[in-house]
Amino acid sequence: MNSTQLYTRHNEVPQLASRKGKVNALYYNHVQTGLKRLGRQIRMKIPKLKHLDLILQKDAWIVVDTVLNDIPVVAWTNFQTEHRDTLHEPIQCEIRFFHFAASMILNRTLEAMELMLGEALEINEESTVLPFNQQTDNDT
Repeated sequence: MNSTQLYTRHNEVPQLASRKGKVNALYYNHVQTGLKRLGRQIRMKIPKLKHLDLILQKDAWIVVDTVLNDIPVVAWTNFQTEHRDTLHEPIQCEIRFFHFAASMILNRTLEAMELMLGEALEINEESTVLPFNQQTDNDT
């Protein structure tokens, strides 16, 4: 799921188009938590999209085509988090399109990401709750 070298091809390959967009604050916050707990890059397969993987990094979320040597398909980049006062409002970003049909997988990818990231965090989360010392009759 993790890789040591960061993926950078979304900054090197020419894009077909780009537009301003927003990501749900819950998704953004969850990804940032995942990156802090699981590593600086997370890679996961997108269910029902057989040859597409999602790579999560602090500054970009990139869908890549594994059959075509990890060429980018779509990427969310340039998250506008400066002067962020709230944790619940959507995050402005740039969406880069590298494939003509990339817009068809945007919502499915984000929904799948949320589910898979939640599962990964549950598996890797250790309990840090300490039990209270119970007072017994012998203690008084």
